[in-house]
Amino acid sequence: MTDKHLSTQFDAELSGISTRVLEMGGLVEAQVALAIFALTNFSSETAVEVIAQEARVNQMEIEIDRDLSSIIARRQPTARDLRLLIAVSKTIGNLERVGDEAARIARVVQRLDSIGMSSRLRLPVSDVSFGAGLATASLRKSLDAFARLDIEKAVEVIKQDNLIDQEFDGLLRKLITYMMEDPRTISASIDLVFVAKAIERVGDHAKNLAEQTIYIVKGTDVRHNTLESVESLVR
Repeated sequence: MTDKHLSTQFDAELSGISTRVLEMGGLVEAQVALAIFALTNFSSETAVEVIAQEARVNQMEIEIDRDLSSIIARRQPTARDLRLLIAVSKTIGNLERVGDEAARIARVVQRLDSIGMSSRLRLPVSDVSFGAGLATASLRKSLDAFARLDIEKAVEVIKQDNLIDQEFDGLLRKLITYMMEDPRTISASIDLVFVAKAIERVGDHAKNLAEQTIYIVKGTDVRHNTLESVESLVR
């Protein structure tokens, strides 16, 4: 078997892995969107659907991780190919955790279903939905950056993380006010705090995905760096 043939096979395996990562990303993105729909519409049926998808996401992570181990053992990749496989391993871990956050939101919806509609209407669910939209858009952009190996788009995701954090802080202050003004909302407000934190974590995972894209392209680990440092490193 010629070296060229081996190289072609290896390229096909790498392409297949990347495609499956994006498929997993699409599934997780849809899972988050369904979770937010379940919250804003207080739909227990949709919440059940979100939780059911968790098993599929987990299985995809296991299968991709197993194939990564096989490729590394058989091909012994170096340089950029090895960086890609390492980044993919971290990426699917982040995606699996995004799925966990979606399932967490769905479980909150199930708990809120036992609360009367009047109590629900007093809570800032629309604010939660806005923050979720930012986080979901960030996740979508990070997946697009990974698909295209677009480091400029990856940097945009990292920048947007600060806005998502600000939304979380603002919502937390608002929920504290609700609880102080009406103790009857304490239980539901605490549930929404967990939802807001889950959304903030989705944004964090999107940022992590963006950092892995930069690692693939530049070979530079930009985690735990300031935004200014990241922008300087990718130039």
